[in-house]
Amino acid sequence: MLKLKERDGSPYWYLRGTVRGISVFESTSIALSDKKAANEFKAKREAELLEESIHGKRAVATFSQAALSYIEAGGEQKYLEPIIKHFGTMKLAAIGQHEIDVAARKIYPTQATSTLNRQAYTPISAILKHAAKRGWCIGFKIERPDDPPPRVRWITTEEANRLIDECSSTLRPLVIFLLYTGARCGEALWLDWKNVDLDRRHVDLINTKNGESRGVPLHARVVEALRGRNLREGYVFTKPNGEPYRPLDEDDPNDVSAGDRIKKGFAGAVRRAGLTDFHPHDCRHTWATWHYQANRDLGALQKLGGWKTLSMVLRYAHTNVAELDQTIDRIK
Repeated sequence: MLKLKERDGSPYWYLRGTVRGISVFESTSIALSDKKAANEFKAKREAELLEESIHGKRAVATFSQAALSYIEAGGEQKYLEPIIKHFGTMKLAAIGQHEIDVAARKIYPTQATSTLNRQAYTPISAILKHAAKRGWCIGFKIERPDDPPPRVRWITTEEANRLIDECSSTLRPLVIFLLYTGARCGEALWLDWKNVDLDRRHVDLINTKNGESRGVPLHARVVEALRGRNLREGYVFTKPNGEPYRPLDEDDPNDVSAGDRIKKGFAGAVRRAGLTDFHPHDCRHTWATWHYQANRDLGALQKLGGWKTLSMVLRYAHTNVAELDQTIDRIK
C-alpha cells in the first residue's frame, strides 16, 4: 500500500509504495501542514490504482493526467489553462461530445464560433487524441460547430469621411489608421512609434494575429493624421487621458477582442455618422475592399493584409461587382 513521505526541499507530502504491482512515487501537492487532507488523498489514490490494476488505465485516467502528459510530450499549451480548470480530474471515459460542447460554451459564453473552434475544440481534441494513442481512452471524432459565413461589412469613402468627422479628437487618427492600413485593432492599439517611419511613409506591424510581422506603406492621409501627434515615443495611440490601452488579459479566456477597448466611442461615432452595423474590425474589411477596387491584385492584398491563404481574400473580390454592371449589357 501507499505511505506518506516527506521529501527534502519540498513543502508537500509525497506518496510512495506499491498497489497490486503498480509502483508510485509522486507528489500530492498538499502542504505538510495538512496531513488530514494528505491522508484523504492517499486513500483516493489507492482506490484509483486498485481499479486501474483490475480494469486498466482506461478506467481511471483523468483529463488532467492526459493534459499533463500532452504538455510533457511537447504539446501546445496556449488556451489550455481554462480547459484543464473546467475538466479537472474528470475521467476521460466520462467525456463525450456533450461534455465538450458544454465546456466550450461555459468557457467562452459570448465568443464567436471561430473562437470556440480555435481555443476550445482544437486543444481538447489534441489532448484526447494524445490520450487515445496511449490507450487511456477510446478515440472518437469530435464534431465542431460550423463557422457562420465570413462577415464582409464595408463602407464607401463618403461614409468613411462622415465617420471620421464624427470621431473624437483622440479616436480620429486611430480610425484613419485602421481604414487606410487594414491593420487589425490589436496591431494598431499597441503600435509603438519606433515601428513608424513617417518620412518613409511606412509602418512595421509586429504583434500580429498570425505571429508574422509585416510592413505596410502609409497612405498620405495616415501620415497627415500621425504628424499631428505631439508625442513621438511609446504607443502611437492612447486613451483620452494619455494612458495606453489595456492589453489583452491572457488569463481571461473571454478577453480576446482588442476592438472592445474603443467599442463605446466608436459606436457613438458610427451612430452620429448615420451608419449601422459597423464595428472596429470592419475598418479592415473596408480597407481590403477599397484596395481590391483600386488595384485588382489579390496577391498584393494578401501580402499587405497578412492573410495566410489566398482564399481568405477572395471574399473581397466577390463584393466588388457593381462596376461590372455594364458587362451584362454586352450579352446578346
